[in-house]
Amino acid sequence: MEAYLDNAATTKVFSRAAQKMLQMMQKDYGNPSSLHKKGVEAEQQLKETREIIARSLKVLPKEIIFTSGGTEANNLAIIGTAMANRRAGNHIITSCFEHASVHQPFLYLKEQGFDVDFVSVDSNGHIDLNQLISLIRDDTILVSIVYVNNEIGAIQNIESLVHSVKSINKNIVFHTDAVQAYGKLKIFPNKEGIDLLSVSGHKIHGPKGSGFLYIREKSKIKPQILGGGQQEGIRSGTENVPAIVGLKEAVLEYFTDHEKKIMKLYECKQRLIEQLLQIEGVVVHAISSDVQTAPHIVSVGFEGISRSEVLLHMLEEQGVFVSSGSACSSNHPGISSSLMAISVDKKFLNSTLRFSFSLETTVEEIDYAVAVLKEVLPKARRFTRH
Repeated sequence: MEAYLDNAATTKVFSRAAQKMLQMMQKDYGNPSSLHKKGVEAEQQLKETREIIARSLKVLPKEIIFTSGGTEANNLAIIGTAMANRRAGNHIITSCFEHASVHQPFLYLKEQGFDVDFVSVDSNGHIDLNQLISLIRDDTILVSIVYVNNEIGAIQNIESLVHSVKSINKNIVFHTDAVQAYGKLKIFPNKEGIDLLSVSGHKIHGPKGSGFLYIREKSKIKPQILGGGQQEGIRSGTENVPAIVGLKEAVLEYFTDHEKKIMKLYECKQRLIEQLLQIEGVVVHAISSDVQTAPHIVSVGFEGISRSEVLLHMLEEQGVFVSSGSACSSNHPGISSSLMAISVDKKFLNSTLRFSFSLETTVEEIDYAVAVLKEVLPKARRFTRH
């Protein structure tokens, strides 16, 4: 048996999405910029996808720009906004809790002369609102805060953060990396006041190489890819129609009976946590009775393990696939910056694994994973002592 529990890294493409992609590659393969029938048909597919995505967020279709995924969307949002608004100010803010595709663009902008500040988080991974407010200056032009942390599943109250920021200066652009949030939570940018929102298709059973950036109408953003002027010149290049159609099918399926699907993820999470906490020397990071976290991510520390990769590969040998985390802190190679940010006990910094679920995760997979873990954990601990 196999138990694939690394869905925060990537998900299996829905069958219908894969079939539609094949059709677009072998039959309806026109270039959307072409004026003939095949081109018009391809352009129609882009139009339909925009409408379906826009409906899921309750925004305008023209506010959706297709990208190659979350990384490109984050780069376009952050660098594009900073460069387009530089005359208004030189100060930008993010958190110490971001994915590398947000963190690295901020470091790049720092090299370009921007002033960058990083907001800290508490033990549950929530932004220090007082610190964020104190950092805002007259020349602040951009704030970027992740919606759901990709390692521990902490959910930010984005609406509250946006309100606080814009109550000080309504012209500050607010961006959120929603790669781990879209589909798992109800997100409505207009209601929440979000200006820019990044999404990746392969986290919701769409194909790799697909994604989009929501850009609130009239937002100023400087293109980062120049060329043929596609997508109103914001993101030039022939659109990846097969991937975009795959994304459309994934969104359609994901948002059908959406609330039931979210509840299924939470049920998987609760089942795993309940079983894990019965094992001696096991802790689940950043959970408490009064704080809701994302439905698909569980971060687990194992006492007596010196390196999480050892346990990861022992699980892998028996068909259980998990992750040892994500981007590392540049100052502490191999140590998760997210775990450090929430002040996890040092003994768990090198011994934490991430379990993550998808709509196709089964109860049987979870039970099998726990059974295997109970079998290999004592062996891994003996290996550590030697």
